[in-house]
Amino acid sequence: MFRTSRKTYQSSFSSYQKKKKPLPRLLILGSVSLILIGLELLARLGVGLAGKQNEFAAYEGEPLNVTAYRLRYLDRANQPYDGLPDRGRLKVRRSSLTGYRLVENQQSNAWRINEQGFRADQAIAATKPKDEVRIFVLGGSTAFGQMSSSNQTTFAHRLEARFNQQVAIQKSNSGKFRPDVLPYYADELAKAMSLPPRIQESRYRVVNAAVPGYASSNQLGQLALQIFSYKPDYIIIIDGYADLLLPSTQEGADVPGVEGLLDNATGHLISTLTERLKHWFNQSYLVKSIQYWVLRPQEAINPMIPPDVKLSIAQRLPPNPEELNRRTVRYRHNLEQIARLTTSAKIPLIVALQPEITSRTTTQTPREKQILSQLGATYPQQIKTGYNQLLESVGQVKKAFPQGVSTLNLYDVAAGLKEEAFHDPIHLTDKGNELIANKLYDTIANSLTVQPKPFGQSEPPR
Repeated sequence: MFRTSRKTYQSSFSSYQKKKKPLPRLLILGSVSLILIGLELLARLGVGLAGKQNEFAAYEGEPLNVTAYRLRYLDRANQPYDGLPDRGRLKVRRSSLTGYRLVENQQSNAWRINEQGFRADQAIAATKPKDEVRIFVLGGSTAFGQMSSSNQTTFAHRLEARFNQQVAIQKSNSGKFRPDVLPYYADELAKAMSLPPRIQESRYRVVNAAVPGYASSNQLGQLALQIFSYKPDYIIIIDGYADLLLPSTQEGADVPGVEGLLDNATGHLISTLTERLKHWFNQSYLVKSIQYWVLRPQEAINPMIPPDVKLSIAQRLPPNPEELNRRTVRYRHNLEQIARLTTSAKIPLIVALQPEITSRTTTQTPREKQILSQLGATYPQQIKTGYNQLLESVGQVKKAFPQGVSTLNLYDVAAGLKEEAFHDPIHLTDKGNELIANKLYDTIANSLTVQPKPFGQSEPPR
């Protein structure tokens, strides 16, 4: 009896299983969609309770200061390129003359670009005031102040502040500096000459005209076509690293991949659709929450050396001595053209080789050690070899233009600093920017020293 019932039960159960129909696919998809919508709503609620609505609205899956400095490429009609990433906040417009240039009148929490496309809070007057000394800074992302917390913490702004502070100190404490006219008596003369010299008492303006990603070719075009019209009194160029990374087949930095997008219609369409899908996906607060609180990219170290390309730094460095030579020869030729222009215009030129993290051999912070380890075992030697050739190129330019060109090697400017100096291989902390400002001040101030006039011999004092 029991066995018969058991067989009957098993038969009935098997019959039920056969008759059971699978759930419709639409129902499954609908259920998954409802679950995702519910999780999205919970994520938005959590973000609201945490008070991070504004932060998440700008969040693009990486630290906000990185997104702020990432380039966003626009065409000549001020429209984003389809198929290129558009998460960056620093807008640049393509230019047939300089590759690209900063879009005017834009700002973020970290920087402000004025109406001429310079990193400055105010516009630069087209007509230079008679009492103004203008110092223009050209270069790439290091000169621009990539990753600086504000315009005010860049070395360009600090340099301007230091010059104007020095003038204010001289005016309010004239007796503590060398007089305009030297005294007659020997003891008074010795005392006067022991005082620190004064610099020219003018209003100093340091203009940060650097553009992230620019190499020497871009700077040459920028100088000739834009900078000279503002009547600069000094030109400072801080560069080198971008020329090491730029293939010798390229004249200068340009919007990355734009030629490939225009030449390959199918690839262009696929890239466009991929980027749009990626953008839509990354705007989800659920995705952002996972990235922000679980993956925590704000703690990661991701070197960002513009212009943005899909290659690591190791892959962008010269692969062999021949390619390195071609890149450094290109660098020297461009500097020679720049020096020829500034010398003809009688504008002093300061060429400085930019700082780099491998100079931090004895005072590295834990984070800087991590940056170096991520760059790979061969990176330090590659950089040492590259910088030696860049330095040789700079020396050749100085030799060719001894009167109009001064040179500085800022590679190891932060070598002895105990605090953190680098955010990544070349971008400086606020303290690192301060060191460069001081070094440049000492260099330029020497040429601005006021020489006291000797006392009139025909009228000695009674």
